[in-house]
Amino acid sequence: MKSGAELTMCALCERQVQKVTYHHLIPKQKGGKHTETVPLCQPCHTTLHVTFSNTELANRYNSIPVLQQAEPLQKYLGWIKTKRIEKISQKKKRR
Repeated sequence: MKSGAELTMCALCERQVQKVTYHHLIPKQKGGKHTETVPLCQPCHTTLHVTFSNTELANRYNSIPVLQQAEPLQKYLGWIKTKRIEKISQKKKRR
């Protein structure tokens, strides 16, 4: 990471990163346009949207504690917490 850059904590993986995006805990497409958002690093934000549908995020995985305990994310969270990466590329799974 660049020295002197201000870091922000990702709410999901709890790593300090240079850049975050804001994730709507209830997706905008499911009525969450004006609801709570949380800062996520790009790898976590991408992984959430590859792993879960907007319906699943809205109905079942709509808080950080629930996401942190979600079985489908356990392997990923164990992996990402040890990495110093800022960006990943993933293809959306077919449903």
